Amino acid sequence: MSSHRIYAVSVASVYPLYRAKAEKKGRSKAEVDQIICWLTGHSQTSLDEELARATSFEDFFAQAPRMNPARTLITGVVCGVRVEEVAEPTMREIRYLDKLIDELAKGKAMDKILRQKASYP
Repeated sequence: MSSHRIYAVSVASVYPLYRAKAEKKGRSKAEVDQIICWLTGHSQTSLDEELARATSFEDFFAQAPRMNPARTLITGVVCGVRVEEVAEPTMREIRYLDKLIDELAKGKAMDKILRQKASYP
């Protein structure tokens, strides 16, 4: 199986782009961090450590403390691809994160972005 180039890219190199996208729309770094921590199970401290280490996307998701089981509720299109139809697990995790950041930038409420039960009657 061939590996996608994005797998070797450090999360830290893309993180400023996530922040810029969110901040351009009036959202905050804290909200970006909250999304990443929700998805991966990282604490703020462990997320900061991973960013400082320049951990690759592949390792970031493979070594995440606890991927959130509610992430399977994330659906929709990112870059023309339906996230729920992505077969390769690491690529699906990357697309989940992209989708969550897109939702943040579009002004969606955090409880809906984080798929909290209160959002679903």
